Amino acid sequence: MANTQAELRPIADVARDLGIASEHLEPYGSDKAKIQLEALASAERPPGKLILVSAITPTPAGEGKTTVSIGLAQGLRKIGRRSALALRQPSMGPVFGRKGGATGGGASRLEPSNKINLQFTGDFHAITAAHNLLAAAIDNRLHFEDSMLDPRSVLWKRALDVNDRSLRRIILGMGGPGNGVPRESGFDITAASEIMAILCLADSPADLRARLDRILIGYTGEGRPVLAGEMGVTGSLAAILNEAILPNLVQSREGTPAFVHGGPFANIAHGCNSILATKMALAFADYAVTEAGFAFDLGGEKFFDLKCRVAGLNPSAIVIVATIRALKMHGGLALNALTDPDPSAVTRGLENLAAHLDSAAHFGKPTIVAINQFASDSREELEVVHAFCRGRKIASSTANVFGAGGNGATELAEFVVEATEAPATPYRPLYPLEWSAERKIERIAKVMYGADGVNILPGAEAKFRKARKLGYGSLPLCMAKTQDSLSDNPKLRGRPKGFTLTVRDVEIAAGAGFLVALTGEIVRMPGLPERPAAERIDVDDSGEITGLA
Repeated sequence: MANTQAELRPIADVARDLGIASEHLEPYGSDKAKIQLEALASAERPPGKLILVSAITPTPAGEGKTTVSIGLAQGLRKIGRRSALALRQPSMGPVFGRKGGATGGGASRLEPSNKINLQFTGDFHAITAAHNLLAAAIDNRLHFEDSMLDPRSVLWKRALDVNDRSLRRIILGMGGPGNGVPRESGFDITAASEIMAILCLADSPADLRARLDRILIGYTGEGRPVLAGEMGVTGSLAAILNEAILPNLVQSREGTPAFVHGGPFANIAHGCNSILATKMALAFADYAVTEAGFAFDLGGEKFFDLKCRVAGLNPSAIVIVATIRALKMHGGLALNALTDPDPSAVTRGLENLAAHLDSAAHFGKPTIVAINQFASDSREELEVVHAFCRGRKIASSTANVFGAGGNGATELAEFVVEATEAPATPYRPLYPLEWSAERKIERIAKVMYGADGVNILPGAEAKFRKARKLGYGSLPLCMAKTQDSLSDNPKLRGRPKGFTLTVRDVEIAAGAGFLVALTGEIVRMPGLPERPAAERIDVDDSGEITGLA
């Protein structure tokens, strides 16, 4: 029986059971805490095995990658294995937008879920404040004409953790000379901020500070790059982030420890939780279960080529999550027809699962398919997926993690343990850093997305040339692409064929340490749907938040 929130253990007990000393614990109430980085040096056990959870291409039917991640970690505990989670924090943009809460569901949920979905320990607010302080410092220098920075070349926008399409492009500095220098700018959602990526990829406060200094904010009139360190405020940015860099500790409804820290989106950023949180989970557990945002073509590829590359991580196994409902959508069914049994639609939708399994195979890790079970799934539909996996010699498990928690994932946990007991394979990225950016993109597009080729528009090609000239040519690539399709067209479900990936723009994220290639119509500030989740969220007379599911 899963715990209710009222039955959760004090967070100090969760930390103590992990082996984290009390002096390394900073409680935020009784149900959550930050962990001092000194805890990593105090760990007295060899690092655990890292399990990456990813998924098939998302659909409105839902895949439940986070729910399965939590259920798997709980299942590992049910079979006597010491496990911990390393997950991303939810962004309030999707929480109040289309998605709602993002802490799992049912018996496989993180707690305190409402607090995690909202302000939590304030990390997103700190990142937003640091981002906007740098923006304010830039405009202040321009106002006092105390900078060689060309106002027309400023790259640094502002950030906000709310979906708001009206802020994508703005004019600021209006109202006369006292209000700054008028120029065009815009807002990115906080999850897409380079400072979010920096926080997630930094391995120490010193590394964080050095990365902040390296942020490319614009150019002089002569074309010289201007870095954030030249604004004189990166010490203040580091001060704002001084607590935010510490990983957060919470627990699942069954008491499984969870390090929840960092939250970039895999469609517009690198899509992984922080390196420090992942290393915490590895330091204090035998199995660390983590996830990469959206599907394997986005989050999975970036996990290996960006996060693992910089952090020296080498996962022991991959879990790909699928649902019968999502497979039927990829097989051509409409959303309102998904509860009707249709094994033939599942069969058609398996092309999407096959694409992600093919992509995962390039990284050389044992892979398991987890079918996140819904009540409407028929035995025949489930057997279609299991038979497909048997044909590919891939283990598959039906996981009832929403309804049964860890008990619904014991078979999945056994498969994962068995996979990790094989001799470890070496880390194998998709491309070497010395390749040109264009060649890296072509490799990603053909291998991960199934594209026939790549069309790099002239403006993007010019920016790649500029990046090489400035010494950024050897950076890895972070692809900004729709999560709704393997292609750059969100309307193409299943496994699209015969398409060309279009790269329309490029950004240099020098502090984070990668180049961002923007494809299709992807934007870095989402909009709200016609009926956003914010319309159903409220607070009752007792002070409890309702509607945040």
